[in-house]
Amino acid sequence: MKQRALSIYLIGTFLFSIGLKAQEVTQWVNPFIGTGAVASSLSGNNYPGATVPFGMVQLSPDTRLAPNWGQASGYDYNDKIIVGFSHTRLSGTGVADLIDILLMPTVGEIYTIAKENSESVNGYQSHFSHDQEKASPGYYQVFLKDYGVNAELTATTRVGIHRYTYPKVNHSHLVLDLDHSAQKGDWDRRIIQSQIRVVDEYTVEGYRIITGWAKLRKVYFQIKFSKPIISTLLISGDKQHYDGKVVNGTNLRAVFDFDTSDKEKLITKVALSPVSIKNAGLNMDEEAPGWNFDEFVDKAKIKWDSELSKIKVKGTTLQKEIFYTALYHTMVQPNTISDVNGEFMASDYSTQRISENETEYSTFSLWDTFRAVHPLYTLLQPKRSADFVNSMLRQYKYYGYLPIWQLWGQENYCMIGNHSIPVIVDAILKGIPGIDINKAYEAVLNSSIISHPNSPFDVWEKYGYMPENIQTQSVSITLEQSFDDWCVAQLAKKMGKIDDYQRFIKRSEFYKNLFNPITTFFQPKDDKANWIEPFDPYRYGANGGYPFTEGNAWQYYWSVLHQIPSLVKLTGGNKAFSQKLTQFFTSTHQRGDVNGNASGFIGQYAHGNEPSQHVAYLYDYVGESWKTQRYVTMIADSLYNNTSAGYAGNDDCGQMSAWYVFSAMGFYPVNPASGVYAVGTPLLDECIISLPTGKTFTIRALNRAKKNIYIQSALLNGKPFHDNFITHQNILNGGILEFKMGEKPRSKY
Repeated sequence: MKQRALSIYLIGTFLFSIGLKAQEVTQWVNPFIGTGAVASSLSGNNYPGATVPFGMVQLSPDTRLAPNWGQASGYDYNDKIIVGFSHTRLSGTGVADLIDILLMPTVGEIYTIAKENSESVNGYQSHFSHDQEKASPGYYQVFLKDYGVNAELTATTRVGIHRYTYPKVNHSHLVLDLDHSAQKGDWDRRIIQSQIRVVDEYTVEGYRIITGWAKLRKVYFQIKFSKPIISTLLISGDKQHYDGKVVNGTNLRAVFDFDTSDKEKLITKVALSPVSIKNAGLNMDEEAPGWNFDEFVDKAKIKWDSELSKIKVKGTTLQKEIFYTALYHTMVQPNTISDVNGEFMASDYSTQRISENETEYSTFSLWDTFRAVHPLYTLLQPKRSADFVNSMLRQYKYYGYLPIWQLWGQENYCMIGNHSIPVIVDAILKGIPGIDINKAYEAVLNSSIISHPNSPFDVWEKYGYMPENIQTQSVSITLEQSFDDWCVAQLAKKMGKIDDYQRFIKRSEFYKNLFNPITTFFQPKDDKANWIEPFDPYRYGANGGYPFTEGNAWQYYWSVLHQIPSLVKLTGGNKAFSQKLTQFFTSTHQRGDVNGNASGFIGQYAHGNEPSQHVAYLYDYVGESWKTQRYVTMIADSLYNNTSAGYAGNDDCGQMSAWYVFSAMGFYPVNPASGVYAVGTPLLDECIISLPTGKTFTIRALNRAKKNIYIQSALLNGKPFHDNFITHQNILNGGILEFKMGEKPRSKY
């Protein structure tokens, strides 16, 4: 018995020491990076609140009464008030949605609505200071100055946990606001129905059904309090009900009173479900049965430690803070959308159930994340990558085609192309287990031949391009759909479907039909094959009404991700391609209104928006890798920092962050479905990737310094390495890639 006790003690000591060691990684995460722009610049649109990796709950402060696209996450570092703490939000997007189930602790006079004016005292909002605010993975704290309340937040996957330390008063209040959401009017956002029901003195349940960017979201909740409710005020519109038990309507709020006469802490747990109140209760029982707030914080940190420790890096303090925060931002979504019993609301609004070892995910910002985020997941998260793919396949099953931009399990049709296809194809070609290849092929094929918004495939195959007078954003769609079709062709080839392969490889070259050799740009045509004039490669376009999506002809010129050598040939060869790249990075002309998503400029290069983000790596294809090394370093050094304005544009569900993670390691997936990475320049002294196979792959930069940004020579597993590209399989095999760095560019290394 003593020996067994000793063994348990030693095991516990060992696990504790591992935990302490792993937590050295989370100390570098600064959740405030990218939470607020400076002056007129754009920032990441990130939030600082509490969540766990890929969780359903994102519990964070809202600093606006009705957040809009400029504060899509609900929080802006430049604001001076906090309206309350809501439980769902988007990270880094250009559209605001979610922002569900707001709580706000108050004392003194009762207010049932918040006010936008930060100087107003006639509302439940409170002033705060960054000097009394802090955040780390899985934890957030702020002091609410107007009430003397210290608020702390943490989370499990499906439950948000609040700890409020009130001042010494007899009656402390907690406001519940079901009317609070992202800006009403955007995307016809309105609450369809909601309910608050007091079950007993410790429990409140309810739901709200809301339409917005996602057209019909059902959010069910159960709230548990650590102290009994003394009195209740329920509000529906302008009607108040004291000590009521249930209220229904479209503008609901409640105020609950508690006795905190001795500065006692109130712990509040909020479980969510997209399916039912019953499931919210199951989520609560499974994930948050106790009341030890600090234990929940520790468990959240352990989860983050486990994920972030998959890459260990050496570098400066600044580099580690930017790197690990970027890695963190890639893991706050996609979000779990299934309950602990496996139930979820499918895209056709039916309730479905998955098997015990699966998780249903949503929040797929695929126009952004197919480029680098999902390739990062295939490297670090193969099991989740399979779950992501299977979640996409379930949309096809219940809705008829694969996700374009899926939110809370629903398709919102935002952006162009169908970039579930490269994500699915990439996962299969990389051998990610747990995906039914036949079901995947059916979904990929049918999503490429059945017309849906922005993808009229009958037009596509009739003309061999998208005519602008039939389909707006025609050039961007033509380029991106050509890439998607190349991905379909690769999967068809793998499965021996030769006729399909021939069909889609032909379609993958449709982009050539919009290349104008006179202007040397991809240019719109009408359905009579006439070039549409006037044409200005510097003019920007928005979503709809112009041939280019959130960009101009310069930025979209390079969007032939699948056939860069063919693009080089189309441009006139290596020299002409290099010259055009250099002009792209040095030409500062701007005409017309620059699209609001375009930012982080180096010439025409706009790092703040996705179509540009692979372009610095294209010098690799024409034998001028030192220029790739130069521009990658310039982008990383000038457009990333550790402040609230740390990103050059919207993080877009981790894409801006994934660019930094890959680039800091020294390579990037220009074609994200090819299993090949273009080599850049390592930004850190060392990166060690812990692979799912148990092996490690180390990237080491010798003599790395501020001026030593150029690769002089390289060794892969001790043998000379001269290639500008490295494969996914090279990395999975494990080993060491060692670069010797220097100050002078070298044409070959």
